[in-house]
Amino acid sequence: MKTNFLKFLTIVAIGAAVVSCKKKADEAATTEAEEVATSEATSTKYMVNTDESVIEWTGHKPTGQHNGTINIESGVFTVNDGTLESGTFIVDMNSIVDLDMPADDPMNAKLVGHLKSADFFEVETYPSAAFEVTGFEMANGKAMLSGNLTLKDTKNNVTFPVTTSQDGDTFTLSSEMFTIDRSKWNVKYGSKSFFDNLGDKFINDDIELKITVKANKS
Repeated sequence: MKTNFLKFLTIVAIGAAVVSCKKKADEAATTEAEEVATSEATSTKYMVNTDESVIEWTGHKPTGQHNGTINIESGVFTVNDGTLESGTFIVDMNSIVDLDMPADDPMNAKLVGHLKSADFFEVETYPSAAFEVTGFEMANGKAMLSGNLTLKDTKNNVTFPVTTSQDGDTFTLSSEMFTIDRSKWNVKYGSKSFFDNLGDKFINDDIELKITVKANKS
């Protein structure tokens, strides 16, 4: 019995170590909205391929997490001498999908419906979100993309690390996993930034995002 108990303690300790070592995605630097970047006459235009572009999301709470995807509805980028110069893409907020529960699980539909409701993203009133490029620069060896992110009726500027590449007539932009603080876009449900005495019923303000955009030369 003592041996089994010691084995149990060892497993718990290893599990705790793994959790504690897991690195949380960095929060995107968030400021007030900025002037949108413009393109030069010599720039090349790329239209977003919506079939190969997606936003992955993860939300956390004390009892676990949920993850899924959101579709990019449309978008355009301009590239000058291999460098991203300007661009905009529109996000279809009605396309929110949860992937950690079976699609036919009633709790899946309940979660997605709640995310679309006025408690969270109020999709009926605000069916689209938008990202507009305001800057692209190298910092500490990383390419950093800045842009105005509009969610619901609020617009903030966010900056996060990305990689870009060109393959023939295809331009690809991929972000690292980063977080945004939903409270800065007035997404209030279960947020300790707005409500006291939530106990362990709160939902983390941080939402992890990973963006992949593929665009074809127009």
